[in-house]
Amino acid sequence: MSRKIEAVIFDWAGTTVDYGCFAPVQAFITAFEEYGITPTFDEVREPMGMLKRDHIRTMMNMERIHEEWKRVHGKDFTEEDVEQVYQTSENSILKIVHQFAEPKPCVLETVKYLRDKGIKIGSTTGYTDEMMEIVVPAAAQKGYSPDCWFSPNSVGNFGRPYPYMIFENLKKLEVTAVSAAVKVGDTVADIREGLAAGMLSLGIVEGSSVMGLTEAEYAALSPEEQADRRRKVEEKFLAAGASAVLRNLSELPVYLEGLER
Repeated sequence: MSRKIEAVIFDWAGTTVDYGCFAPVQAFITAFEEYGITPTFDEVREPMGMLKRDHIRTMMNMERIHEEWKRVHGKDFTEEDVEQVYQTSENSILKIVHQFAEPKPCVLETVKYLRDKGIKIGSTTGYTDEMMEIVVPAAAQKGYSPDCWFSPNSVGNFGRPYPYMIFENLKKLEVTAVSAAVKVGDTVADIREGLAAGMLSLGIVEGSSVMGLTEAEYAALSPEEQADRRRKVEEKFLAAGASAVLRNLSELPVYLEGLER
């Protein structure tokens, strides 16, 4: 059955800006190191896309980090500890996030396509309002500016996988039905957010947090290695229930045209 798409709801870091989603990763590592623990990249990236406070709590419940916390601090962690690590990560990312607002490849071209087709552009994020007040104008200076954005702060801090940021977008953009919009993101939390809202939920592979490579690192891989990394990311998105997986945003126009046919 064909459908008319009225809006696309994008994620930010790792989807439209910040190839590889490195700003949050650096902030989380810095925060934990201040408390005597060095998390791995895999540990940091596993909960990526969640509300930042929930992200910290999820990491602190990971078996290795949990045991390391007890070894370093001589006791189990408390909610006060979660809050302190969270606040440290917030302070850290506010210092660096302006450096990570460069639009990813294919973003500006795809945005032009959507504009030309009259498709509205919304966005959700794991960033706070304070972070977005830095990122949004920085991205706009580089050519990317969605019609609206909503952070967890705007929905009572019910971040992903709750669908409420998406619903605020649909309301603001005056989308006539949930089925008339699609969600696009680069994390499992993004996929779950879109599904929770009852809409098609797409994963972006290249430059995603799940892949976790810089543009230069990805380009340095052989074609076979690139294909293998893409396959692993695609499998993770599909296991999370993704409606479709796109290699990069250049494939979004063809996907949307397929829906309308």
